[in-house]
Amino acid sequence: MHPAVAVGLVFGGCCSNVVFLELLARQFPGCGNIVTFSQFLFIAVEGFIFETNFGRKKPAIPIRYYFTMVAMFFTVSVVNNYALNLNIAMPLHMIFRSGSLIASMALGIIILKKRYSVSKYTSIALVSVGIFTCTFMSAKQVASDSGLNEEDGLQVFLWWLLGIAALTFALLMSARMGIFQETLYKQFGKHSKEALFYNHALPLPGFLLLAPNIYHHAVLFSQSEPFQVPVIGLTLPIMWFYLLMNVITQYVCIRGVFILTTECTSLTVTLVVTLRKFVSLIFSILYFHNPFTAWHWLGTAFVFMGTLMYTEVWNSLGPFLARWRKRPKEE
Repeated sequence: MHPAVAVGLVFGGCCSNVVFLELLARQFPGCGNIVTFSQFLFIAVEGFIFETNFGRKKPAIPIRYYFTMVAMFFTVSVVNNYALNLNIAMPLHMIFRSGSLIASMALGIIILKKRYSVSKYTSIALVSVGIFTCTFMSAKQVASDSGLNEEDGLQVFLWWLLGIAALTFALLMSARMGIFQETLYKQFGKHSKEALFYNHALPLPGFLLLAPNIYHHAVLFSQSEPFQVPVIGLTLPIMWFYLLMNVITQYVCIRGVFILTTECTSLTVTLVVTLRKFVSLIFSILYFHNPFTAWHWLGTAFVFMGTLMYTEVWNSLGPFLARWRKRPKEE
């Protein structure tokens, strides 16, 4: 498949996914569990049919390693989605998750004993300052915009702090999972589609612990206003339509990233994913009118500048621009 098609899948799938997730979270902030369960179920069924050939294909990586990976992946997914129920706005949610470089570098130094160049440390400092700026300004908004008395306002702020703690935990856990995957792939080779299936199939029994919450939101979704799906004319509750589109776009997003990793360098993948996050952030602010001050914009600029510096995209663009300048001019 042409890389341009994969880039289109990433931008179209991932950006649309964020839109439908925000539509769901704005109506029912606590719907993270049913969203996570639906995404896991869809990808697990698809992988069972097309990757494992209905269970007949044996995994290349021993199943015991997947149980460890799954425990981390399940925790990260549930915590990230549940954070939306703790007064965390979608823009801050996206900016905070863009700080994965910080967690990856920190754990890489601690666990893998890695050492990095000065430019890498500088880029991480920029990302850290950007996230701190956005988080601090969001904290002030939560404190001032609650419109409640002092006691209730403090309670809202404390829930917000818990949401920040949840995002921080998920960020560190995700980085630890990445290191664990890296060591597995070095030992057994890369099997991305297989890992995608087991990471989504094995945690499904764990959702039994969340069954009451999932059922509660399923009932609420069924009571939402009816919506007629364009083209096919099918009528269903609008929240179920949002959930269906969220699941489909999540799959398109994941498949796009997977195709991109097989067709392009890791630098290109990082750059595309970073730009996709930036586009999603801008769309969320403009379309949903999420509060975003000049300080938020400054923090966002630091985050994305730091990310691009970390990937050394400027060094890659240099030779390309030099060749472009030297190209023969048309008469």
